[in-house]
Amino acid sequence: MHRLRALGLAITLLALAGYAVGVATPYPGRALTVTGVMAGIALAALPRGRP
Repeated sequence: MHRLRALGLAITLLALAGYAVGVATPYPGRALTVTGVMAGIALAALPRGRP
């Protein structure tokens, strides 16, 4: 698997887990999990180098 795609998926999964925890127990900075999801999806969607 492409490293950038794997990094994007990992960030997305961690951010989703943080979001789930934030829904159950509010904590400061939980809004950053939405940013993490968006960044993870963007990294996962980047093309694979040269065409």
